[in-house]
Amino acid sequence: MVWAVIAAAVILLLTVLLIFNSLIRRKNDVENAFASIDVMLRKRYDLIPGIVDAVKAYMKYERELLTEITGLRTRALSHGLSAEDRVVVENRLGGRLSDLLVAVENYPELKASANFLQLQGTLNEVEEQLAASRRAFNAAVTLYNNSIEVFPSGIIASMMNYKRRTFFELPEETRKEISTKPPVNLG
Repeated sequence: MVWAVIAAAVILLLTVLLIFNSLIRRKNDVENAFASIDVMLRKRYDLIPGIVDAVKAYMKYERELLTEITGLRTRALSHGLSAEDRVVVENRLGGRLSDLLVAVENYPELKASANFLQLQGTLNEVEEQLAASRRAFNAAVTLYNNSIEVFPSGIIASMMNYKRRTFFELPEETRKEISTKPPVNLG
């Protein structure tokens, strides 16, 4: 009888240890994915001042949008933001950058500017890399969130004070643009 109790206690302890280690791995996976996304975001931050300067001369009626983009960039670069707050700011910044690129359509002379076209091409490349990093981050967040919400790991996660993480979302405008864009003919 004593051996059965000891065996049950050992099995319970091993189970708790496995769950604990699994939760730590999931948390670390999210942080690693966030670090990858951070590299792409820094590239985007570096492009924003050039884009704002390039469009400022042409876009007389978009000052508020340009000011908001600049403000969001500054806020995203501030060191006082938590990872969760930064995700929210980045989601907003991505949406406003999409709004800017849509607004460019109203300025044919800007669309013909070689400087702007180069910046836009670089931004598109960074956004594609960011999208790949965002997918990896969101996959890690999904696994993490599932792990902290299911039984019995949810109990241990709550004792570790683990909270749900926020997804990096594709801005609604970009989602609509992608769904309505015809396929590219490469042939």
